Amino acid sequence: MAAPPAAGAGPGPAPLLRITAECGRSRARAGELLLPHGPVPCPVFMPVGTRGTAKGITAAQLAALGCRICLGNTFHLGTRPGPELVRRAGGLHRFMDWPHNLLTDSGGFQMVSLAALAEVTEEGVCFCPPHGGPPLLLTPEKSIDIQKALGADIMMQLDDVVSSTTGGPRVEEAMERSVRWLDRCLAAHPPPQRQLLFAIVQGGLDPALRTRCLRAMTGRPVPGFAIGGLSGGEEKAQFWRMVKLSTDLLPPDKPRYLMGVGYATDLVVCVALGCDMFDCVFPTRTARFGSALVPWGSLQLKNQQFARDFRPIDENCGCPTCRRHSRAFLHALLRTDPAALHHLTVHNIAYQLKLMESIRESIQAQRFPQFVRDFMATMYGGGQAGVPPWVRDALGSVGITLD
Repeated sequence: MAAPPAAGAGPGPAPLLRITAECGRSRARAGELLLPHGPVPCPVFMPVGTRGTAKGITAAQLAALGCRICLGNTFHLGTRPGPELVRRAGGLHRFMDWPHNLLTDSGGFQMVSLAALAEVTEEGVCFCPPHGGPPLLLTPEKSIDIQKALGADIMMQLDDVVSSTTGGPRVEEAMERSVRWLDRCLAAHPPPQRQLLFAIVQGGLDPALRTRCLRAMTGRPVPGFAIGGLSGGEEKAQFWRMVKLSTDLLPPDKPRYLMGVGYATDLVVCVALGCDMFDCVFPTRTARFGSALVPWGSLQLKNQQFARDFRPIDENCGCPTCRRHSRAFLHALLRTDPAALHHLTVHNIAYQLKLMESIRESIQAQRFPQFVRDFMATMYGGGQAGVPPWVRDALGSVGITLD
């Protein structure tokens, strides 16, 4: 494994995370990310905008719901419309008319999602673009160049990503290569910079490999860390243990970003384990299947039971959809009119953002453990008996009991 940059190589990045409250029992903490386009309260859920917009909702609507940071996809924006066009437009903020903060992924996840179109070597990953055209060689340097052109406030290193269910020597190879590629990303974008570069911890489900990666990457001068390579189909008992191992070893004064996590229960548990940032396509994708998120799970509004139900999705939700439309109205539209998917997307994003706001408030008020108990009782049927064992184990590991 490559050695970290020399200690005297230059000043480190300015502090990014301001912690304002910590749970007295678990590892949950609340604070702000001090970013170029304004402070972002955390823990925070970040909606995913693949091509410069979250599907089914406008940038103005995201802002009106209180969103202050969302994602763009480096691979997809880098292939179409391309970084030069976005640069000429004044960067992704202006291109998508978004005055708040942006995080761009590195393109590494497409090694999994587009595995049949990708070939990984030490140089980088060569993609056959899904929409045609010449092959694209995405190297660490090229990923940084694209992200610079996009102008995101937070950029992610290019990492070598394998499915979380992969085992064997490929996992170690990917972990070691991710450390080498981090050094190449740093060389292409040395700190301090206005655009902040995060490292991505790999190592699969192997505690020894993930520990080696953590020790190597925490020696690099980066302002934040992502926990990568999880939430891809592995058992939940493995998932939470790898999250906790990572938060055990990550610096307490830097943000911890758990990638690809968006289920409500997972968000609550992983905040308790010490994570600060999350992203996932789940709330927008599930809306496109007619599913509305609620504190007790979800409502599949295509079902006939909602045809004459004139209540809002959630009587305690103040989002534009719940203020104006009934379950019956949405049910009537769902099979014929894409407007219904838009209304559900607005609601689902509002639900995620409100959940994170409630989490933050409970941490600030020193009542997070009780918030967790109330959340689980509502989510799992008015009591604790239905709570999955992995949730009990994960929360118990940081001192929160549900009984």
